[in-house]
Amino acid sequence: MSDMEARASGAAPVLRNVLVGLLVVIAIVLQLSVAPAFAIRGITPDLALLVVLAVALTRGGQAGMVTGFAAGVLLDLAPPADHTAGRWALALLIVGYVAGRVREGSIAHHSQSRPNAMTVMATVATCAFIGVSIFAVSGLILGEAPLTLLPTVAISVGYDLLLAPLLIPALFWLIGKGDL
Repeated sequence: MSDMEARASGAAPVLRNVLVGLLVVIAIVLQLSVAPAFAIRGITPDLALLVVLAVALTRGGQAGMVTGFAAGVLLDLAPPADHTAGRWALALLIVGYVAGRVREGSIAHHSQSRPNAMTVMATVATCAFIGVSIFAVSGLILGEAPLTLLPTVAISVGYDLLLAPLLIPALFWLIGKGDL
């Protein structure tokens, strides 16, 4: 391997990680600044969750968990954080793991690099349900959340299912560009 090839192969993971980091930051900024204009009963779209899903479905469980934890910590600490730090970190870490397992299963059974559209939408619904449920139940346990779990989870899952066909293909394409 030539010196130039060695540098190029070492630069690809760095570029990919920087790109994923930028996507997470952009999603969180949009989620905290623009998404509240579209709130239903105070519930906004989970853009960070969709980025974590896209990373996990293209890179696997380990990348999904790392991205989920980082995005969750940023959400937990970003103003106007009105909850105990760690709740979003736990929820998005588990979302990253579950979506990564879906990717690994689709590779093992179908020899595809990414799951098909139906699998992606089922994964979005499942992971949105899991992530929001973990966040809401942890809030109930800590005495920080109202007792309206079902409407909260239903609205959040609905938002994610509406946005997924628009955002997930674009995120797959962008994350794939990090391999160049």
